[in-house]
Amino acid sequence: MSPRRRLAWFLLLLSPALFGVNMLAARYATFVPPNALALGRWLLVALLLLPFVWPRLRTNASALGREWPDILLFGALGMWICGAFVYIGAHTSTALNIGLIYAASPILVVLLGRAIDKEPLSAGRIAGIALCLAGVAMVFTRGRIGNLLEVQFGAGDLWIAAGSASWGVYSVLLRHRPSRFDPLTRLCLFSLAGALILLPFTVGEAILWGPPDLGDMRVWLSWLVVALVPGIGAYAAYSFCVAELGPARSSISMYLGPPYVGLMAWAALGERPQWYHLLGIALVLPGLFLATRATRLRPS
Repeated sequence: MSPRRRLAWFLLLLSPALFGVNMLAARYATFVPPNALALGRWLLVALLLLPFVWPRLRTNASALGREWPDILLFGALGMWICGAFVYIGAHTSTALNIGLIYAASPILVVLLGRAIDKEPLSAGRIAGIALCLAGVAMVFTRGRIGNLLEVQFGAGDLWIAAGSASWGVYSVLLRHRPSRFDPLTRLCLFSLAGALILLPFTVGEAILWGPPDLGDMRVWLSWLVVALVPGIGAYAAYSFCVAELGPARSSISMYLGPPYVGLMAWAALGERPQWYHLLGIALVLPGLFLATRATRLRPS
């Protein structure tokens, strides 16, 4: 196995923990309006990366003219919907709920892979998907899986589900939209596009409910944490994994999010897992094993 391949497998295990920090921050930083939190995050990511990627941007300046529609699309999917929607949902949803609902995103990746790349759906992958769906449904229904049709989903959970679906589409398109830019430069461009898309929503949010308190150091600390850890760290690691291992295999790492987020939320926020959270994790983790095993056995 090549060094890049080994690094990709290491980052595959690390990236869910980095993404998990965003879910904890979403629950902690409710004093920052959600669109403002997302705008500050991605604007700071772009400004931090720009000095490092500027030479590559100048060298491939002509590619910007061809790729700007894709850049705006990825900015909307990965930075606006996967950013602000999560922060909106976090006002009424727990960090562990966010992690478990996001664990459903690989299902969409697998289905899109089937539709676009004609990837086979083996019995193992189907069983893994079924287990993961059951685990996420357990959280959605708060353990009332037998009365699924009667359950009213929380508004926060639905915002998170929209972000999860957007992440699945983002993962597949990231592989299928070729670019002249390396993953770090693309992340900078996507962040700039996401900040641009978020700007009018942030202004409207400030007019209706008030802007963030820029004199509060917690606001700046929240922006810094979500920019560095789940912003640059998680997105760069995930993009590298997609390039090396493919979107279906990389997206499976999202199944590791629930136990990571559950432990961190318990330690940092005091959010004790409920019995249906534990049962959801118990269903999701075997689904991870089956889906990963099936992926490895898939014919090349």
